[in-house]
Amino acid sequence: MRGQDDLTPANVSSGFTYNLTVSPTEAWVDTRIDLLPGDVLQINAVAGKGGCSPNGAKTSQNGTLPLNSALPGALIGKLSGNGALFFVGSEKDLKIERQEHLYLGVNASGPLPCTGDILIKLQLTSAPTQATVTAKSKLAAAAQTWLSGQFGIDPAAPATSQGASAAPGASPGVGAAATRNIEALKAANAPFDTELCKKLDGLPGRVNDQFNNLGDMVNLVIVGSEQQVQSAFEAAGWQLADKSVEEAVINAVRVTYQKKDYLQMPMSTLYLFNRPQDLGYEHAEAYSVVASRHHFRLWKAPFTWNGQLVWVGAGTHDIGFEKDQRNGKVTHKIDPAVDGERDYISETLQRAGKISRMNYYQPPNPIHQAKNATGASYHSDGRLLVIFLQ
Repeated sequence: MRGQDDLTPANVSSGFTYNLTVSPTEAWVDTRIDLLPGDVLQINAVAGKGGCSPNGAKTSQNGTLPLNSALPGALIGKLSGNGALFFVGSEKDLKIERQEHLYLGVNASGPLPCTGDILIKLQLTSAPTQATVTAKSKLAAAAQTWLSGQFGIDPAAPATSQGASAAPGASPGVGAAATRNIEALKAANAPFDTELCKKLDGLPGRVNDQFNNLGDMVNLVIVGSEQQVQSAFEAAGWQLADKSVEEAVINAVRVTYQKKDYLQMPMSTLYLFNRPQDLGYEHAEAYSVVASRHHFRLWKAPFTWNGQLVWVGAGTHDIGFEKDQRNGKVTHKIDPAVDGERDYISETLQRAGKISRMNYYQPPNPIHQAKNATGASYHSDGRLLVIFLQ
């Protein structure tokens, strides 16, 4: 398959259909379809221009074929990376008995007389599941998160004559969704060198929106390559946020058809160093991502340290919805105790074993009280958390 863009969902009412191509020059093609017990997958294949017949051809081959019971050039498959090979041909129905993942390939051990692609249509009919019940429970969780974020109440808590109360230790107006138990961070006490301190002292304290309204505080600095950053946050379970509504729609449809949850909801564009964020990451539960999510933005700093990239971040925890003071529209409400999100980010990286060392740093003009670009107040101890990745 040439790329994810070749996946074309269609015929949604009867399940879904993927169209893809398999080339004789590729060993195996990952169809990117997760199959569950009870699913039925129908495979139909035809030869493309100059392509081999999916049933194979009687021609000589050097060496042993991957599947000796099938002709050279035939379309074959397997239901895991190391699964047993089976003949697919021009048409095959698979009845799935346990969770599987489908790979397709061409039965060849050397050059074939045909060089074109095999064109394939995969139609999946899902087994009856508890999806509706699950969706309802997830939507109920999202509603609870919204109520907690809006009013500081827990709908699941028993009613009293005094009404529901916020969780102990929560800020006024901040509900249970905003309260988290975070392990003490294992920050090193070793001081930063003079060069890095000067760089940190020169960082802006806050980001801004497109109208130059000052917003979230800068509370995170990460030292490491782009590959290290992406690998670290992937290992820690963070999702790269989609960058546009159009991209979000495509990905939401794709993961839904694959029976996965959509967790990459776009985030608004904010600016630092006079440009929008380079990366946006989020952590959330399915459905609740609408109302509640951990998230942060990263910008490449205009300087390096010891030859390494430096990333500057601003992280907040969405806990519900409120009015945007700029225009009166609905926007996300953040947990005003923003230090919790800063420390939560590092905690997830610690658990994934991706931190070499880290330490807090107090800038010369720390921010203790401020408002974000939508007018919501927040408070902080004013420190940056500086993380050096493995």
